[in-house]
Amino acid sequence: MKILVIDDDEDLLKLIENALSKEYTVETRLGANRVNPDELKHYDLVILDVMMPEMSGFDFLKQYRELIDAPIILLTAKDFEKDKLEGFALGADDYVTKPFSIKEIRARVAAHLRREQRQKHHRLIDYPMSCDLIAKQFFYEETEVSLTSSEYELCELLLKNKGQVFSKEQLYTSVYGLEAVGDSQTTITERVKQIRAKFDLVGINPIKTVWGVGYKWQIEKD
Repeated sequence: MKILVIDDDEDLLKLIENALSKEYTVETRLGANRVNPDELKHYDLVILDVMMPEMSGFDFLKQYRELIDAPIILLTAKDFEKDKLEGFALGADDYVTKPFSIKEIRARVAAHLRREQRQKHHRLIDYPMSCDLIAKQFFYEETEVSLTSSEYELCELLLKNKGQVFSKEQLYTSVYGLEAVGDSQTTITERVKQIRAKFDLVGINPIKTVWGVGYKWQIEKD
């Protein structure tokens, strides 16, 4: 199991890492602004400090919660009810108030990881896009991209196999079935055109044309 700990206190990061490293793989980041969003999908649990100068824990949650398919435990020096409510509203799963004991943080981590194994979520992530396989929804960061059923099926197939090129015939068969009767070339061309128009509304185009072959999922990274 892999845990990410984010805090601006180097000594506290080391303390938590030492406390958990015998049972888990622990990675630390000195500040939320040092986290690579593309890596967030790889963690089984995140421990996040609230009070950080460059990017607070609340700001981090607002920006990246939809990309994290794992429980999040917030750390704070405050014990105010409004802070807890804000954290839970933004998607935190638990709250630990500083100072805390090593036994407490170990117990909270173990409890959430056990629960997560029983109730595993299903999300595909290619930042800044993500796909909820249960709800059958696509998101750009926190914004849902409204797709029809066939548009969703096409995008899910491409995302699951990102980088792989599919012909229009392959996409048509996968979305509509082997017994479907219709013009695969025209249908898929029109469907991709409609999908791109919806992705354009949030400023992204993850479906690339491979001329003479078909389409693939590819997000240009800066």
